[in-house]
Amino acid sequence: MNFGFSYIGLIYLLMLYVPNIIWSKNLPKDYDKYVKNENKILLCFERVGEILVTCLSVIFTDFNINKISYWSVILLISFLMMVLYEIYWIRYFKSNKTMKDMYSSILGIPLAGATLPVLAFLLLGIYGKNIFLIVAIIVLGIGHIGIHLNHKKEIM
Repeated sequence: MNFGFSYIGLIYLLMLYVPNIIWSKNLPKDYDKYVKNENKILLCFERVGEILVTCLSVIFTDFNINKISYWSVILLISFLMMVLYEIYWIRYFKSNKTMKDMYSSILGIPLAGATLPVLAFLLLGIYGKNIFLIVAIIVLGIGHIGIHLNHKKEIM
C-alpha cells in the first residue's frame, strides 16, 4: 500500500456524492416516516463506514491506473458499476420520487442505490489490493445496505 493522492478515488467519490447532494433536495415522498425507524446499530456502521471509505479512497495511490493488466478488468467492472449507479440516479430523478422508486433495482441488481456503490468500492479495494478499504466498505455495506433493506421491507 502506497500513501499519496488517488485521482480514481476522487472520481468515485464525486460520482457518489454529487447525486446524493442532489437527492437531498429531491427526497422521496414519506421518506421522513421511514428514517425514524432506522436501526441505530446499522446507522453507526453506515456512518463509520462512510468516513473510512471517504478518507481511504483518496489517500492511497494503489487505486490509480499504473499499467494495464488483468487487474484492470476488476477496475473496469468497478467503474461500470459506478456508471450504473449514475444511471440509477438519473432514472430516480426522472421518476415520481416515491419510496418504491428509491429502492428499485437495475439490471436485476436489487437495491441498486445502495448495492452498486458498495460493490464498486469493494472491487476498487480489491483492485488496489488494499485491505483497509475492503474492511471499511464491508462495514459501510453492512450499515448502508442493511438500512435500505429494512426500508424496502417496510414499503412492502
